[in-house]
Amino acid sequence: MKFYRLYSKQSLPISKKEAWEFLSNPKNLKVITPDHMGFNILSGGDTPMFPGQIIQYKVSLFPLYSTKWVTEITHVKEGEYFVDEQRFGPYSLWHHKHFIKEINGGVEMEDIIDYKLPFGILGQIAHPIFVENQLKQIFFYREQKLTQLFGTMPNRVKEFKMSSI
Repeated sequence: MKFYRLYSKQSLPISKKEAWEFLSNPKNLKVITPDHMGFNILSGGDTPMFPGQIIQYKVSLFPLYSTKWVTEITHVKEGEYFVDEQRFGPYSLWHHKHFIKEINGGVEMEDIIDYKLPFGILGQIAHPIFVENQLKQIFFYREQKLTQLFGTMPNRVKEFKMSSI
């Protein structure tokens, strides 16, 4: 049983309040997700975020294949962090922590995703071929989109790592 971790850190020249308002609104997930993924919220994304909130999405992970993805917001500390966990979807495990920290001149956003793929050894084979590359593309797109929306900091922080845990 192999677990993987994606770690991403980015700084933006905006206030903590502005970052929280954007990142904690489920509707904005579509804005920072590549168009080719056909991401749409089906239900649960029309209220302010709260622990226990169930959000249902439809997403196309590969051409000609879409699936429902259901996540639960399990933890929320207003203005600082929230956690979403997959309840139904393409992963055996998906645990995504979102942190927002005030830094000089803006905020630092940190994402830590622990995940596991289904299908045993087949999932492990698929990871470096498909899954890892797709997750990299998604997070690089997000970084570019957030920079486009909010600007770049002069001494910007950027970090991205993927590993097995």
